[in-house]
Amino acid sequence: HSVVRNALFCLETAANEKENHVYTKALMAYAFALAGKEEKRKALLSSLEKEAVKKDGSVHWQRPEKEPKVDLPYYHYRAPSAEVEMTAYVLLAHLTSQPTPSQEELSSASLIAKWISGQQNPSGGFSSTQVSCFLP
Repeated sequence: HSVVRNALFCLETAANEKENHVYTKALMAYAFALAGKEEKRKALLSSLEKEAVKKDGSVHWQRPEKEPKVDLPYYHYRAPSAEVEMTAYVLLAHLTSQPTPSQEELSSASLIAKWISGQQNPSGGFSSTQVSCFLP
């Protein structure tokens, strides 16, 4: 369909820009995964990997302008919804490869899923209603 073709052209043009925000890259990686554009998906995931926060055996992404919170005893810090959402989009981009995710992508996905699961509130939900529709 011409609308989808034009939208993908717009995304491909935007993906070629040198200074894309990490949240934008996460969304584009998932969009290209859904569109079956494997080279673009892999290029964006490679770029995102360089910006990943790797801590305590898990992986996530955060906005560069956002100051991380200090860990306090007896308090489990939960990331803002934007960090949860963009990390979930990266997870989806890893799992939506064509034809199936590689073992390396599944390993990366498990580290991402570990961080996301740690962001659940006591009721099992997340601070963002958008993310709760992605994960059971």
